[in-house]
Amino acid sequence: MNIRKRIEQQVFRLNGLSLNEFDISQPPGDPGLFGPDSVIWRVHGDFAAMMCGGISALLLQMLHPAALAGVWDHSNFRDDMLGRLRRTSQFIAVTTFGNQQDAHTLIERVKRIHLRVTGVDNAGQPYAASAPHLLTWVHVAETSRFLAAHLRYKNPHLSLIEQDRYYQEAALIAESLGAEQVPKSVAAVESYLQAMRPQLVCDARTREVTQLLMNAPAPSWQAKPVMRAMMKAGIGLLPDWAQQLAELPISPVQQRVVDGQIHLVAGLLRWSIQRGAYARAMQRMGR
Repeated sequence: MNIRKRIEQQVFRLNGLSLNEFDISQPPGDPGLFGPDSVIWRVHGDFAAMMCGGISALLLQMLHPAALAGVWDHSNFRDDMLGRLRRTSQFIAVTTFGNQQDAHTLIERVKRIHLRVTGVDNAGQPYAASAPHLLTWVHVAETSRFLAAHLRYKNPHLSLIEQDRYYQEAALIAESLGAEQVPKSVAAVESYLQAMRPQLVCDARTREVTQLLMNAPAPSWQAKPVMRAMMKAGIGLLPDWAQQLAELPISPVQQRVVDGQIHLVAGLLRWSIQRGAYARAMQRMGR
C-alpha cells in the first residue's frame, strides 16, 4: 500500500465514514440539504481545518455548565473518545454532504437521543439537551470555530458575504434539531458569544474534560504528533477571552509554530484524502 492510501486510511479511522452506515455517494443527483454550490460544502469539506475547528468547538462548548453536564452524565467519552469523535464527525458529514433522506434520518435520531439527556448541572441547575437555548449554544460554538479554522488554515479570503451565507446555511441544521434564535451572520454570532460570556465557567470538571481531550488517544503512533499539533491549533482558535477563561493561554510564538505545523499537515492530508465526504458528494452530483 502506498503512503497516500496509508494516510487516507488513518484519517478514515478518525472520521464518521469509518462507521459505514451511510453512503454519501448515493443516490445520483440528490443535492442533500445544501448542494455543491453552498458555502457550507466548502467550509466543511477540508478535513484538516475541520479537525482543528472541531477540537476548538469542544473546548468552547464545555465552558457552558449545561453542555458539559450533558456530556459528563450521558456519554462514555471518557472511555471512548475516538468513538465520540467518529459519531460527531458522522453527523456533520451526513447532514452537510449526505442525501436528503439520510440527513433527515440522522437529525431525527439525534433529536430522540436529546430527549433522554436531562439532569442537573454542576451549578445545581436543571438541563435538557433538547432545550432550544442549549442547542443554539452548541451550534454557535461549533460553527464559529469551524469558520475560524477555515479562515486560518484553508481560505483566509472567504468574503464577509460568504461567511454570512455559511451561518445562514448551517442554521438550517440547528433549527431542524430545535434551536431557536440562531444567529445567522458574523456580526450576530459575535454579539451572541459576547452575550453568553457571563454564563460560562471553568471549574474542576471542565479542566478534567479538557485534559481528557488533550490526551485523547491517536489512531496510531504516526498520528500522535499530528493530533498534538491539532490540539494546540484548537486552543489557538478559541477567542482570546475563552483561552483565558479555560486557562489555556497560547503565546504568539507558540501560535506561529503551531500554524506552521498545521499548514504542513494540511497540505499532506489534502494530497492524501481522495475519497472524503466532499469528494463523494461531488461524485453523487456528477461533478
